[in-house]
Amino acid sequence: RLKYRFLDLRRAPLQQALMTRSKVNQIVRNYLTDNGFIEFETPILTKATPEGARDYLVPSRVHPGQFYALPQSPQLFKQLFMVAGYDRYFQICRCFRDEDLRADRQPEFTQIDIEMSFIVPEDVFGIIEGLLKGVFEQVRGVQIPTPFLRMSYAEAMGRYGSDKPDLRFGLELQDVSDLVASSGFSVFAETVAGGGQVKAVVLPGGGLSRGRIDKLTQVVKTYGAKGLAYATADAEGAWTSPIAKFFSAEDQAALSQRLGMAAGDQALFVADKPGVVAAALGALRQTLAREQGLIDPNALAFCWVTEFPSFEWDEKEQRWFAMHHPFTSPRPEDVPLMDTDPGQVKARAYDVVLNGYELGGGSIRIHDAKVQQKMFDLLGMSAEESRQKFGFLLDALAFGTPPHGGIALGMDRLIMLLIGGDNIRDVIAFPKTTSASCMMTEAPSPVSKQQLDEVHITLKGE
Repeated sequence: RLKYRFLDLRRAPLQQALMTRSKVNQIVRNYLTDNGFIEFETPILTKATPEGARDYLVPSRVHPGQFYALPQSPQLFKQLFMVAGYDRYFQICRCFRDEDLRADRQPEFTQIDIEMSFIVPEDVFGIIEGLLKGVFEQVRGVQIPTPFLRMSYAEAMGRYGSDKPDLRFGLELQDVSDLVASSGFSVFAETVAGGGQVKAVVLPGGGLSRGRIDKLTQVVKTYGAKGLAYATADAEGAWTSPIAKFFSAEDQAALSQRLGMAAGDQALFVADKPGVVAAALGALRQTLAREQGLIDPNALAFCWVTEFPSFEWDEKEQRWFAMHHPFTSPRPEDVPLMDTDPGQVKARAYDVVLNGYELGGGSIRIHDAKVQQKMFDLLGMSAEESRQKFGFLLDALAFGTPPHGGIALGMDRLIMLLIGGDNIRDVIAFPKTTSASCMMTEAPSPVSKQQLDEVHITLKGE
């Protein structure tokens, strides 16, 4: 199909998807223009930056040995519009990231890019909720209740095991660490004693066979868990389980009560470090929901996830990385923690989530040159390196910058969810494969030696 995409595009589903895309473009432009936004364009040939995904590089013919990068986003340019006094910017723009692909990711993609001055996060929430409400009403004829649910990153990870939770079904993660800390089951007790946790999801009605549980065990092991314990409750809360012998009747009843288990319900437990527990049970939750038919395909469950950590520690490189990007503002009260305890710094960042997909992400930006330099320092950039890479931004911030922030929505993913799809290739006219190639045009392809000479490139081995 991708080899002869021009024929594939004759099919009714693809035609409908592309017509929907055109309509959404019009709705977005009309809505944002009506709300005082100005549409600007930003450069495609820009400067390579070290943070985030790999850049696509473009060699310069007139500057031998130097390269442009295709933009991963217009992030810095839209901030510079705020410095220049344009307080409401938007753009429907192309972005490029050289990263591993999957069903909802392409090397080049389109985003609805927005930035505003003199705002707080609630201002962004209001604009985006109004935009999405209009899109879904005009395209699908459905009313979306607003405001969207808000939850912190910690709550999302704790209850759903994901920072992009699918709220169309239950199966929430429940913490039983305190109830099993002194149990006779050493796997649970030793995990809690070592600073880990024990959590469970409960499948109403149970019915999982031993063979099925073995397969689910492989699911959680993919995410680092060592195994999957399970128990089925009776009407009194007593368990049928390989681990039942390690718990008294009172302990079994207390655990069943904590988990809200009725007769026949099955609890599935993971004991490990908090990050492993969240990832493993979050994936298990999704797997069970799909297999048990718990997801309403017509439901639309929006939410905002807020209060992300500003930084995450990379054990391999032994340094801090920005969880979003290095221009995201920490909470003002957390700025002193950047010097003493970076892991406790919360970002003024937010994601809008729909049915388990991150639809968009944004933040309030750093508007103080000193805080921005402190951010670069914390991320391991020397003053010379940060000046060389981001000197233009530091200079701009020093000239007086209004508080500002924004968001970017993934257009391709939005269209995919609007039409009920599960692969963004189905909403892009000429997409790439999962190996980032175009089967129709056969790009990427070799170029002539003359073309390489013009841009001063010699291939290895030649």
